[in-house]
Amino acid sequence: MDWGKDSAEKPGSDIAHYVREQLLAARQVLPRLGRLSSLRKDRALAAMGDAIWRGRDEILDANGQDMALARQSGMDAARLDRLRLDQGRIQAMLAGLEAVAAIEDPVGEQIESFVRPNGLRIAKVRVPIGVVGMIYESRPNVTVDAAAIGFKAGSAVVLRGGSEALHSNRALVAALHRGLAAAGLPAEAVQLLDRGGRETVGELITARGLVDLVIPRGGAGLIQYVAENARVPVVETGVGNCHVFVDAQADLDKAEAIVLNAKCQRPSVCNAMETLLVHRDVAQDLLRRLGTSLAAAGVELRACPESLALLAAVPGVALQAATEADWATEYLAPVLAVRVVADLDAAMQHIARYGTRHSEAIVTENRHAAQRFLEQVDAAVVYHNASTRFTDGYEFGFGVEIGISTQVLHARGPMGLRELTSYKYIVEGDGQVRPGPLAVAAPAGMMP
Repeated sequence: MDWGKDSAEKPGSDIAHYVREQLLAARQVLPRLGRLSSLRKDRALAAMGDAIWRGRDEILDANGQDMALARQSGMDAARLDRLRLDQGRIQAMLAGLEAVAAIEDPVGEQIESFVRPNGLRIAKVRVPIGVVGMIYESRPNVTVDAAAIGFKAGSAVVLRGGSEALHSNRALVAALHRGLAAAGLPAEAVQLLDRGGRETVGELITARGLVDLVIPRGGAGLIQYVAENARVPVVETGVGNCHVFVDAQADLDKAEAIVLNAKCQRPSVCNAMETLLVHRDVAQDLLRRLGTSLAAAGVELRACPESLALLAAVPGVALQAATEADWATEYLAPVLAVRVVADLDAAMQHIARYGTRHSEAIVTENRHAAQRFLEQVDAAVVYHNASTRFTDGYEFGFGVEIGISTQVLHARGPMGLRELTSYKYIVEGDGQVRPGPLAVAAPAGMMP
């Protein structure tokens, strides 16, 4: 969907009513979800996984319909890869459900506690967020990941997947509902908004009082649309113009391995490297090595003038001059921008200008240079001598993730169970009252 243009569908009160009814149903089950024991949640997650596995043929058939329609519409290879399901990816969904079940339940966890001089005992305790709206494109696995994390965190999850994955998402949510029913729990804990176009999204992100948090996960257009139009809290996720900087004192074997992994292991995801920055002192040796390796992997290079001259001598490399737009592009494809820089400061300046505060890496054996990079680069995750591909809830030990936040509040980086909770203060006393004279009426605007 083009999030920058109006939908062809005409607005109508039927869509507003439909979305409101779904959200009201979600709110009605919140008290029950918040009271569930950890054991009951984990058994329900197991039942959901069992239902998905039993319904795998139906799910794969539905995904086949989506893939056929996507190919007919001319969808590019990167998005087709994100849309595709097979038995291995279904097994990965089940592993995600098991991982979430294995993680300690955050709801009710006491974060801290203290006693005031007046004897009041104050505890800060994790609680569910409430109704969480998830808006996403292409990836059907997000349907299961979001449902699992939201459910265990005590929230009701309202899903709005992209139209390109409609059949897949319907089949997956139907299986999740069968699992919830087998566990004796309400289907309203996980709901799919599968009617309407962009108007449905508009109703979801403006439903103040019914939605507690919205998380958009997809391309820059979707995230920008939600951030600019929402009237409910939003966590921005996903856009990843990620960089790897190879310093003058890098181990070139490490650098080659990290660059190939960051770009080629799975180019279509947000934690893949999009721009390689190389210190001038090692550019000739490194780029000639990498040019051969990247060409063998089928990666196209968009190079600055200096790197263009060095790479031109590499046989078989797909090469063209970089434009200004290339430095700001999240390709999500086997395309890599390459730039030679004078030093660490130039690399950090480039990242500050073009980065999206997702994941940034430095390869160096110079501890001082690494420390400067780790401290001064503004990103959710910064790396020293490791691939950006590790920015992932599973790799961080969170089980699965609901997204990777690129903002500062309320969560940053991979969002797992704890990041999908809020907190409240529980205060216990023994008759304490706040000292001071009683006022019949405070003047308007006076603070307590």
